[in-house]
Amino acid sequence: MLIVANWKAAVESLDKAKKLLALAKRLVKQTRITIVLVPPAPYLGLLASSNKSKVEFGAQDVSVTTGGAQTGEVSAQIIASVGARYVIIGHSERRARGETLEDIAQKMQHAVAHDLIPILCVGEQERDENAAYLALLRQQITSALEPLTQKERMSVVIAYEPIWAIGKTAADAITSADLQEMMLYIRKILSDLVPGRANARIPILYGGSAEAGNIRELAGGSRVDGFLVGHASVDLKMFSELVKALA
Repeated sequence: MLIVANWKAAVESLDKAKKLLALAKRLVKQTRITIVLVPPAPYLGLLASSNKSKVEFGAQDVSVTTGGAQTGEVSAQIIASVGARYVIIGHSERRARGETLEDIAQKMQHAVAHDLIPILCVGEQERDENAAYLALLRQQITSALEPLTQKERMSVVIAYEPIWAIGKTAADAITSADLQEMMLYIRKILSDLVPGRANARIPILYGGSAEAGNIRELAGGSRVDGFLVGHASVDLKMFSELVKALA
């Protein structure tokens, strides 16, 4: 089981970042869960480069460029050089700021070229009666994976994050039955891109109001491989309870 803790910009002191890392170290020792911390870029180098534990690290985004004269950009090579293994690509908050399918496809290619594991975020804004959101989901996954080789596609993690469920309480999260249906649908999309049984090895995460109160139910009834956690990952008590509930 994989938990990706996306701190976003919610951790604004190095002291708290270090406390969250210390907690994650304790939790990986107590459980069999893989924890990936995804801090803001300035903390990533500080924490990941000196990390000697089983806690993994990732970046919240990657530049669409390969480096050079690009003020403010963080390339895949820079991310890999500090010891991070994962990178979130296509998060709904980045898409809302204008990130296109073409941008995401380029970022995916840059990431795998430097042996980073892309966590591709996909999900609908809302669910319509005609189920057009299913076509949107297929487009998001297909456009990001098609430029990659079959081997590169096997390194991808898919994170399904329905936008209508993000940043709310556990009561507003998707039900385990609906989540299971979405897992099956995403597997069907992946089977068209990675034929045979190999696609079953591509992890699928869920992101959207996952908390200690509902994470066990969501995991048990949906065949999900893990969770992309936002607000609950930056609260020491909430994150501890969430991981222990899942374990």
